[in-house]
Amino acid sequence: MNVNLTVGTCGWIRTQGDRCPTHNGGAPVSQNLDYTAKLDIALDRLHEEGRYRTFIDIEREKGHFPHATWRRPDGTEQPITVWCGNDYLGMGQHPKVLEAMHEAIEATGAGSGGTRNISGTTVYHKRLEAELADLHGKESALLFTSAYIANDATLSTLPKLFPGLIIYSDALNHASMIEGVRRNGGSKRIFRHNDVEHLRELLEADDPAAPKLIAFESVYSMDGDFGPIEAICDLADEFGALTYIDEVHAVGMYGPRGAGVAERDQLMHRLDIINGTLAKAYGVMGGYIAASHKMCDAIRSYAPGFIFTTSLPPAVAAGAAASVKHLKTDQALRERHQTQASILKLRLKGLGLPIIDHGTHIVPVIVGDPVHTKKISDMLLESYGIYVQPINFPTVPRGTERLRFTPSPVHGPKEIDALVGAMDDLWSHCALNRAELAG
Repeated sequence: MNVNLTVGTCGWIRTQGDRCPTHNGGAPVSQNLDYTAKLDIALDRLHEEGRYRTFIDIEREKGHFPHATWRRPDGTEQPITVWCGNDYLGMGQHPKVLEAMHEAIEATGAGSGGTRNISGTTVYHKRLEAELADLHGKESALLFTSAYIANDATLSTLPKLFPGLIIYSDALNHASMIEGVRRNGGSKRIFRHNDVEHLRELLEADDPAAPKLIAFESVYSMDGDFGPIEAICDLADEFGALTYIDEVHAVGMYGPRGAGVAERDQLMHRLDIINGTLAKAYGVMGGYIAASHKMCDAIRSYAPGFIFTTSLPPAVAAGAAASVKHLKTDQALRERHQTQASILKLRLKGLGLPIIDHGTHIVPVIVGDPVHTKKISDMLLESYGIYVQPINFPTVPRGTERLRFTPSPVHGPKEIDALVGAMDDLWSHCALNRAELAG
C-alpha cells in the first residue's frame, strides 16, 4: 500500500486529513513521498546485482551438527549439511556447555536484568571475564554482547582517552573495526593489507609525539591469511604505538590453549588490546577485549557501547565460560579441525577448483561473479542439501566473489565426499574455469 504523506512547514509528517499537533493550520507542502517505492528500488538493486542476502530457515539438532533441517518457504522440509556455520568446533552442542547453561538458567532465570552499570553484574559474567583474562595472559577482560560491539565500542572510545590519537588500520579489516575507526572522530590512516613497509611509511610521516594505535587482525576471514603480528609489534615498539588485534577467527582454534595466533606465536605479551568472540569456535555468543586493568576500566567507564547495552543473559555467560575453560585443554579438537580443513583443501585442489590456501582453517573457492556465486549456492542447497552462503560485494571486492567453506571436526569423510562431488558437478554444469582465479 502506498501512503500519501505531506510535510508541514514545521517538519511534521502527516497523512491526508491529519494535522500537526503544534500548528493545526499548517499548510501541506506540494511534494508527496512514496516511501514504499524507495524501498522497492533499494531492494531491487540488490537483486539485480546478485547481492541480495537470503536467510534460510534451518533447525539444528543437538548431537547431529553439521546436519540440520531446512524448512522451505512452502513449509516442506529437507535434511541439509551446514558448511558455513561459524560454530567452528561444534562447541554449540558440547555437553559441558549445555550443562553449564542449564544450571545457570535454573539458578538465576532467563535475563540479566539490563545493563551491568544499572542492575549490577553476576557471578557468571565475572567468571567468564576471569577465564578470558587468564586465556590471554592479561590483567582483565571486558565482556560485550558481540565482538562487533566490542570492536566498535573500543575503537570509537580510544580517541576520547588519548586525544589526538591516530589509528592505523589494515585495508582489509572487517566491518566492525571499520565502523569503530570511522566513528571515533579522530585521525585515521589505512595501510595496504599486511604491508608493513607501507605502515612504516605512514608512521614516519606523522608527528612522533602523537599517540598512535595500530589495528589489525590475526586471521582475515575472507582469504584466510595471517596478519604479520611480530612485524607490526616491532613497528609499534619503534614508533611508540599501541597495538589492537582482532582474533575473532582464531580464538579457540589456534595456540596451545586456544588463545589465538598470538599465543601460537608467543606474542600475546606484546599486544595491548586483544579482541575476541564467544561465537565461532566457542559456539555460544558474545565478544570481549582483554587488556590491562586500567585499559578495561577506562573502556568500561567511557564506552556507550558498553554502558548502555544490555548484558548477556547469565546462562549464555555460563555456557561461554564453560566452553573457554574446556578448550584450554582440548588440543585434540583443534588438531582435528585443522586436519579436516587440510583434507578439504586437498580434495578441492585435486579437482582444479580455484581455492585460496594460506594455511588457515578457512576454505574460500573463488567464483568471480555475484550471479554465478548465488546460483551455485542455491543449487548446492536445493539439489544436494549442502548449505553455504555466497560471499559477494561489499564483503569482498568485485570480481572475487566466492563460496567460503568452514569445515569443522564433525565434518567427516561422508560429508566431505558429498561436498566435493557436488562442487565437481556444478563447476562443470556452470562451465566455470578451474584453478585460474586461485590466490
